[in-house]
Amino acid sequence: MINFDAKAMNQNWTLFLDRDGIINERIVGGYVKKSSQFIFRPDFLEAIFRLRSLFGKVCVVTNQQGIGKGLMTDEDVLQVHHYMINELQKRSIMIDGVYVCPHLESDDCSCRKPKTGLALQAKKDFPDIDFHSSLMIGDSASDIFFGKNCGMRTALVSQETNLPLCHPDYQAANLMDIIDLLIKNNL
Repeated sequence: MINFDAKAMNQNWTLFLDRDGIINERIVGGYVKKSSQFIFRPDFLEAIFRLRSLFGKVCVVTNQQGIGKGLMTDEDVLQVHHYMINELQKRSIMIDGVYVCPHLESDDCSCRKPKTGLALQAKKDFPDIDFHSSLMIGDSASDIFFGKNCGMRTALVSQETNLPLCHPDYQAANLMDIIDLLIKNNL
């Protein structure tokens, strides 16, 4: 695991979050197609309060190839994200942007993680984003590769220890433990 000096993190930093498996419960072998299927992960609401105090911006970046498969529409995903944002706003939590890749993995588009298109869309909306002053938190190797491809620090939420060549800066079994690691390293 690569260590770095987290003391430099401040409100100028941007947090990038994967959605399924980090913010909400993942539907194994399926997709969150409607808001009634969107269930916040148990540790997320407490964690996002703490994370919002550490980062100036929070952006969600998510691959949603169920759109490309015809299992849901862009509008379905938009409604799920409206629900997510509204539920967070009820708790005084703001998400600055949500960026979605609707393409199939086989489409070889530039926006599907681990490629950098979603980060570039966020930077277009927020020109002050500095990828070297950003942290990507995800639960898969593609999330970590996405962060590394953009020059971000990375944190993997996973109990698996044998993800090939992934090498996140931080790894823990849950989001709260990631925050504890960040703080322990003098964030």
